[in-house]
Amino acid sequence: MDKIHIVGGNRLHGTIPISGAKNATLPLMIASLATSETLTLHNVPSLQDVVTLSRILGNHGVDYTVAGRRSGSASGQGSTIKLTAKSIVDTTAPYDLVRRMRASFWVIGPLLARMGEARVSLPGGCAIGTRPVDFFLDALSALGADLSIEQGYAVATARKGLIGNRVSFPRVSVGATHVALMAAALARGESVIENAACEPEIVDLADCLNAMGAKIEGAGTRTIHIQGVDVLHGAEHSVVPDRIETGTYAMAAAMTGGKVTLEGTRAEHLSAALDALEQAGVGVERGETSITISRNGNGIQPVDVTTDPFPGFPTDLQAQFMALMTRAQGTATITETIFENRFMHVAELARLGAAIRLDGQKAHVDGQPTLTGAEVMATDLRASVSLVIAGLAAEGETTVGRVYHLDRGFENLEAKLSACGAQIERLAA
Repeated sequence: MDKIHIVGGNRLHGTIPISGAKNATLPLMIASLATSETLTLHNVPSLQDVVTLSRILGNHGVDYTVAGRRSGSASGQGSTIKLTAKSIVDTTAPYDLVRRMRASFWVIGPLLARMGEARVSLPGGCAIGTRPVDFFLDALSALGADLSIEQGYAVATARKGLIGNRVSFPRVSVGATHVALMAAALARGESVIENAACEPEIVDLADCLNAMGAKIEGAGTRTIHIQGVDVLHGAEHSVVPDRIETGTYAMAAAMTGGKVTLEGTRAEHLSAALDALEQAGVGVERGETSITISRNGNGIQPVDVTTDPFPGFPTDLQAQFMALMTRAQGTATITETIFENRFMHVAELARLGAAIRLDGQKAHVDGQPTLTGAEVMATDLRASVSLVIAGLAAEGETTVGRVYHLDRGFENLEAKLSACGAQIERLAA
């Protein structure tokens, strides 16, 4: 099992190209099930989750090809993939596939809408929380699906097709909003999604579906209107930049000091996190398609944050911000409101010398003058990169184990950081 080895203490200087968003790419790929024509996606990151989902979609009959990058192109420019589901050969998503990636459960939406049936394994729990699928199933039921749970599978049928209706979520859910959008796009009549997620990845999916012939208005607000259409056609779409990768490298630059420009990103997708960095005393320069982060000698100020759905502070940046706060000149309080078990990185940060006290869903971080390198273990995708950030600023050597978590969501992490002066390398198993 590969590890990442870091020698801390180097300031970061340079430019990092931002890849396409993992959290946008996955639902976009799943949307290919909704049409018999080819969906072409540009700016697709090279990630293990993309590879895994391509295999899952292949089980349903999706033909998947990768055009690749032009010679000499930057890593942030992404690949072009073509997905064609000319014929759906299987409407069952088995447990052995779904358990590898929770997002694969979302195939239930387009499969049901296009084929009138879907049998998808329940994904079960995960490292950062249970994340039940009740909202997904309630949304499909509102659209006219007959639903049952049989031997660990969600079985959905709509023999005469889905029917437009009002879908109201009791709590914001990004995944359930994705599924409702894909299903309602092919339902008869008008649908309204209330208390919808507003994340940029929701807008990206809606834009893509509209390019495929859907009629969706209001994506990016709490109320989305969809006028169902009979069929969707092929289209071309470019994946939105990854705001979580952007925030991660912004915090790495803030942690180590120096000056880093993040290219090919959108500051408006990251306002809450950038505001928190500025409150911490970090220089933030927002450009039209870039963000420059700088900190040269000044200390890090403690900042309290609470995770919230977009446009609030992202839960996917909570661990990275906690790593930054371990070096703050005072105590910061971080409150997690999205997932019930997303503080597993605390014990590993403590191995580096962090002083963090947990109180339910609150973490009180007492900043320390220094961190010291050690062997640590990744527990999930975002937690793993928080250990990398801490290791970059720690004195001595840090080794991060279980880096397959990183490969799920960060493209060329070592190369991007090395190009800015970090002493970081992958050690093959």
